[in-house]
Amino acid sequence: MVFNSGNITMPLWNGKIPNYKETGESNIVEVVDGNLTFTLLAKPEIEVYLASEPNSAKQAVLVIPGGAYLGVSYVLEGYDIAKWLNSFGISAVVLKYRLPHAKSNVVAHKSPLLDASRAMKIIRANAAKWNIDENNIGIMGFSAGGHLASTIGTHFNIEVDEAIDEIDSINDRPDFMVLGYPVITMSECFTHKGSMYNLLGQNPIEELKYYYSNEKHINNHTPPTFLVHSSDDKVVDVENSISFYKNLLKNNIDAELHIFKKGGHAFALANEPGKPKMWKDLCIEWLKNLGFGKKG
Repeated sequence: MVFNSGNITMPLWNGKIPNYKETGESNIVEVVDGNLTFTLLAKPEIEVYLASEPNSAKQAVLVIPGGAYLGVSYVLEGYDIAKWLNSFGISAVVLKYRLPHAKSNVVAHKSPLLDASRAMKIIRANAAKWNIDENNIGIMGFSAGGHLASTIGTHFNIEVDEAIDEIDSINDRPDFMVLGYPVITMSECFTHKGSMYNLLGQNPIEELKYYYSNEKHINNHTPPTFLVHSSDDKVVDVENSISFYKNLLKNNIDAELHIFKKGGHAFALANEPGKPKMWKDLCIEWLKNLGFGKKG
């Protein structure tokens, strides 16, 4: 297969898919609130967008769209983000992860995390072929996609019940994280309850709520993190980002948090009037200062 600056769609697994049972379901895409969104994802895949002129760091980012674990906002927080990253010489891989409500899941909450882990491993496995530095691969997630990204960033080394191939043995830890208005916690005080219920069910047990409260799992192996949020976000409380940032600092992790007065939720590239478009420049500058971003 020849890879170029266009996108290539690849299944996460060829053959057996972990935590999966055949139900005849297929992926469904619809327009939700004006955005192209997958409302059912039973079979996970990635779309690869390689930078036509890679930056000197040969960096790549796994992009995880949000959608409250009920959908995947593919264009707004996926494709558009990938093309923006490409403009700075950064290759991007957009994840279409299984949604918990798919009947094909064996255990509902496990599938998104397994898919994100596998996507990170695939990028590293193909790093040489795709002209990517395997040590400069980060993760970027928005809203519930930010929760999934931060779950990989705080838990990583996710194991499958039965290894499918040699890719399953590859390191899945992201080298850095960019989290946009992320769901972070499953703590009742400021979680996004829709995301929690969609992922864990209507009456989640405390053990699962603790596991998926990612602010509680930060340690000195957690990667450097950039966070952006708005104070007037009525969907995901800004305290999600604040609590994560505070715990990053407590563990001496390189972190940067930008809270804008206005912006609401799901502003993505913030191209609409009144949205905090400055976050994009701040993010790219942060990547440059880490040594990952486009030089010059």
